[in-house]
Amino acid sequence: MNILSLQAGKQWLKHNKHPGVQALCRFIKKIRIAEMPLPRFPCQLLYFLHQTATNGIAFLLRVFYWTPLFKSQLSRYGKSLYLYGGLPYLSGPLQISLGHDCRISAQTTFSGRTSQSTGQTRTPNLFIGNNCDIGWMTTIAVGRQVIIGNNVRIAGRTFLAGYPGHPVNAALRAQGAPDTDDQVRDIVLEDDVWLATGVSVMAGVRIGKGSIIAAGSVVTRDIPAGVLAAGVPAKVVKPLN
Repeated sequence: MNILSLQAGKQWLKHNKHPGVQALCRFIKKIRIAEMPLPRFPCQLLYFLHQTATNGIAFLLRVFYWTPLFKSQLSRYGKSLYLYGGLPYLSGPLQISLGHDCRISAQTTFSGRTSQSTGQTRTPNLFIGNNCDIGWMTTIAVGRQVIIGNNVRIAGRTFLAGYPGHPVNAALRAQGAPDTDDQVRDIVLEDDVWLATGVSVMAGVRIGKGSIIAAGSVVTRDIPAGVLAAGVPAKVVKPLN
């Protein structure tokens, strides 16, 4: 029985006016939403035991498995790394230097540029300072170099695009050619920068110390220190001091 026949059967059950078929349809719906009524206290206890076991297993995996695996791929790392949720995805050649007291979501992608049209062999470098947060579903794509200062906060679904991955020329792009060296730039986030949820930072951008980039913004040019910037493209809204 294929998917089309299953869909046809569902439609037949829904629209058939025969009393027996309608009764069968009602019975199937009741089965679909069936639940077991249980007293509240046993369920609360079961939930507590479930959470305790889940958190305990997650703790052991983090300390004895995920964190050592991740550290093995770093060129330098400091003390008190908190890696939560599993193992970040690492793609391409990339040297990562990590400071002290950093917190990194496992749903993070660290990507290093692999295609270099001039044949240069320099490995892309990612420098992350002390006391930094990198939130879930963030991608940091390093073309040559990305520098993240101390006390930087990067919220979820943020994208640091140090390289585009494809050339501008459509014919070359169709042939699967890599991006060109002139498309690749460094990105610098100075100390105390905060990137809110869903921010994209394009290649060649420097964001000054203490600046905040509002959620959903796309930063295409340098942002000075100590300001709030927002929009597409991001523009300075007001000074923070």
